Amino acid sequence: MRGRNLKPSRVYQTASRLLESNSITQPPVWFKTIGSIPPGEILTRMQPAQHRDVKINSRIRKPSKMFKPQPIEYEEDRLRREFYSDHPWELARPRIILEDDGRDGQKCDWSRIQQLGRPLSGESVVQRQLWLIENKGNSKSEAYDIARKEFYALRYQEEVERRVAKEEALWTGAYFGLDNLEIGMKLEDKVYEDWKEWGVKEVEALDRNRDAAYSSMPGGEEDAEPEEEAAEEEAAVVA
Repeated sequence: MRGRNLKPSRVYQTASRLLESNSITQPPVWFKTIGSIPPGEILTRMQPAQHRDVKINSRIRKPSKMFKPQPIEYEEDRLRREFYSDHPWELARPRIILEDDGRDGQKCDWSRIQQLGRPLSGESVVQRQLWLIENKGNSKSEAYDIARKEFYALRYQEEVERRVAKEEALWTGAYFGLDNLEIGMKLEDKVYEDWKEWGVKEVEALDRNRDAAYSSMPGGEEDAEPEEEAAEEEAAVVA
């Protein structure tokens, strides 16, 4: 069994000996470069860093996610999932995503949850919770409770202001259409009335089918009429 060929890794030493013995008159052009940056001693090629460790069995199928980028997740993502899982209806509120210079988030001071020129939303709770964790040393649950209570207080204040504004507008003669709850109740009533009408028709159809089935049976109404006529004729003959 032959040994390893180490000549490529010792090319600089070999060239140095040839120069010392005057076997070559001048050094090669790569002599100084190899001397300052020597080649690696490891003969095996290093595998490049992979995005993730995925066991691939080439005999079963070809890898379909070879070039899939590595998932990127920030700390805010976990806080955001927790908040919206507890408050799913906050996702239904309209949001303004237009920014002036793309740096609006850097102008916010999350030492308080309410920001000037920025409407209250679930993102306010997330950023406020993150600020409490990083600056006040609160735990995740403690920061979440603090930010959530502040959020509830501001939402209640907005609701009170909205009701007061509506009452003032009604007092001055304004007219508002049906709200979402009343519209939903009207739609439910319409569906119920349609269902009741359909049910009445179905019951009448079942009664007609049952009467038709009874009349076609032997001894039914059609057979009873000839018997009644025969009885009347016998009574007339006897009389």
